[in-house]
Amino acid sequence: MDFIFIGFVIFLFMLAVFDLWVGVSNDAVNFLNSAIGSKAARIRTIMIIAATGIFFGATMSNGMMDIARNGMFNPQHFSFQEVMFIFLAVMAADIVLLDIFNTMGMPTSTTVSMVFELLGASFAFSLMKVVGDGGGMSLDDYMNTGKALSVIMAIFVSVAIAFFFGFLIQYIARLIFTFKYKDKLRWKAGLFAGIAATSIIYFMLLKGVKSLSFMTPEVKDWIHVNSGAILLCCFVFFTLLMQILHWLKVNVLKVVVLMGTFALATAFAGNDLVNFIGVPLSGYSSYQYFSESGATDPSAYMMGQLNEPASTPVYFLILAGIVMVFALVKSKKAHNVTKTEINLARQDAGDEMFGSSKAARSLVRWGNSIAVSIDRITPDRTKKWIEKRFDATEIQAEAGAAYDLIRASVNLVVASLLIALGTSLKLPLSTTYVTFMVAMGSSLSDRAWGRESAVFRITGVLSVIGGWFITAGAAFTICFILAMLMYFGGYVMAVIVVVMSVFILIRNNLGHSRKSAESKETDRLFNEIVAIKNPSEVLPLFASHVMINEKDFLSRMSACYRDVTEGLFAENLKILRKISSAMKKEKYILKNIRRKETLCLRRTEPGVMVEKETWFHMLHNSMEQIYYSLRRISEPVSEHVENNFSPLPKEYVSEFRSVRETVVSLMGDISASVSADGFTDAAEYKKRCSDLQVAFSDLRKKLTSHMHDVDVNLTVAYLYLTILQESEQLVVQLQQMVRASEKFYE
Repeated sequence: MDFIFIGFVIFLFMLAVFDLWVGVSNDAVNFLNSAIGSKAARIRTIMIIAATGIFFGATMSNGMMDIARNGMFNPQHFSFQEVMFIFLAVMAADIVLLDIFNTMGMPTSTTVSMVFELLGASFAFSLMKVVGDGGGMSLDDYMNTGKALSVIMAIFVSVAIAFFFGFLIQYIARLIFTFKYKDKLRWKAGLFAGIAATSIIYFMLLKGVKSLSFMTPEVKDWIHVNSGAILLCCFVFFTLLMQILHWLKVNVLKVVVLMGTFALATAFAGNDLVNFIGVPLSGYSSYQYFSESGATDPSAYMMGQLNEPASTPVYFLILAGIVMVFALVKSKKAHNVTKTEINLARQDAGDEMFGSSKAARSLVRWGNSIAVSIDRITPDRTKKWIEKRFDATEIQAEAGAAYDLIRASVNLVVASLLIALGTSLKLPLSTTYVTFMVAMGSSLSDRAWGRESAVFRITGVLSVIGGWFITAGAAFTICFILAMLMYFGGYVMAVIVVVMSVFILIRNNLGHSRKSAESKETDRLFNEIVAIKNPSEVLPLFASHVMINEKDFLSRMSACYRDVTEGLFAENLKILRKISSAMKKEKYILKNIRRKETLCLRRTEPGVMVEKETWFHMLHNSMEQIYYSLRRISEPVSEHVENNFSPLPKEYVSEFRSVRETVVSLMGDISASVSADGFTDAAEYKKRCSDLQVAFSDLRKKLTSHMHDVDVNLTVAYLYLTILQESEQLVVQLQQMVRASEKFYE
């Protein structure tokens, strides 16, 4: 029997390594976003500072381990076997849940997932014990409801608190410094940086010192008694130091951002490490208690010892820190989550990642009405002064940055202080919640959400927050089900659950690798274009970006054209549904590619922009019309097959197939000829397009003459007529696309 639990402990630690990797991919980027978004330093420098913060924070995480041991349930009422099943269910559910969210590129909360997974698993076992218990014990006896409620309330209240303070402090900072902040730093730099540095030191050391494993009671008492003097000395020291650095031409705001990155990394490790290794370490401690007791029946030995304070060996914390740093540097998924938050918070217009929603539109209208009301009662002189302070046309940001260093400083300092405060109170605040909502509050305060982008960005925020609530419900439900399976299935089911979770994890990782490879090149080119300072160097890379997207578009559309018609001929509903889903995504892809490329076009020389933009927009208009032609084909075709209407006659299929293959071949040839150095054979392709227009026109005339016959099925004939008409329009737009490409790539 003993070897089974040894195997469970090994599995827990194996899954802990995966959980660290996946969790850091999701959470560790939260303290990188501001430094990356503001271009405060090179990525390598940011990573080194973040890694140092992670190691420092890991030493403060010991006190948080009690959340996993006894925060959600009362272990004295659970046997060793039941506790191990709870921990296995939590780890199996957590690893799959987080990986799915990362693969989707949506930030979720490791804290929420851990808390609700522990709740779900312990509730399942508590429920079964209440049902089978003859002693009259209730759920309150088994569940630590008071602590669980305080943790849950702290998590969700932190959303509002983080958003409010992010908005308020950024508003004050912008009034003081304006967007043209470099001219306002002469005497304010030292004071601003001194306050930020002192706040970080106060919360990271004075508030977090209680959890440091190497601190003696005497040292803690001395720091507590002299905290005021320490705080004053820190303020004076850092204010003078930062002012001197500013006089020496050092950008102290970059120093503050990097200090904030270190602080937030420290707060992250101190607060969130329990989410990754708290459960495995609790399982390991449970096994130690059981082995040392000499007990032989795991279902009878009760785990009251888990109520004792956790004492985590330092080498576990060091190993966890190594894995976290390695995951931070190597994980590709981390960039997806980083991209989500930076795009929603950036100052300028750009690639909107989310669509519009009814809730977002209502919030925008409500916000506009409030703004109008406030504007009416504000004196004109005050309004003019505020407008001058918020003049974003004078923004002084680093090349390619999403926002400036003032906002990045506020994001990092406010988030690190809130998380450190939660850590000192032993409340596992969600790092994701706090950093994301601080960033959203500061971006709203900075007027980064304009009339043209507000509805999309609010939709994005609501989508992310909705994802967190889905995380809570999904985590509770999945863990409840897994725990029930283990309760009735015993050790065999426990092994099956663990193996299946690892299998799903591997499958999701393989799927993400394929997905990320598809967009790697186009994203690389776009980032390079944004980073170029000399407008004369933009055009070659911009043309390459347009070329890649045009080739990809033609490839997708030719495949879609063939598949949708073949799906009709074969009456294959599965293929048609797949095409319908792909067409809905295509609209989003086209819209965002055009916006992204328009932003790149703005960075070219004015003369070049005037010369190229007409053909650029004509090219994109043709691509959109080709898309709409295919959509007008796919929708009636899907409806026809869904309703089980009569198939197309063989003579229709035969005559159409030959012409369709010519269209597909033409699209492939055009794609192969597109080059950023010039478009070749345009005259030939335009001639082939004209020939195809004639071919489709002849088929259409032939069909309309047959439609007068009595035996012709009009439902089928109308569908075929739609396909011919839209195919002819597709070829017309393809000809326009060739013409625009020829001129654009000249």
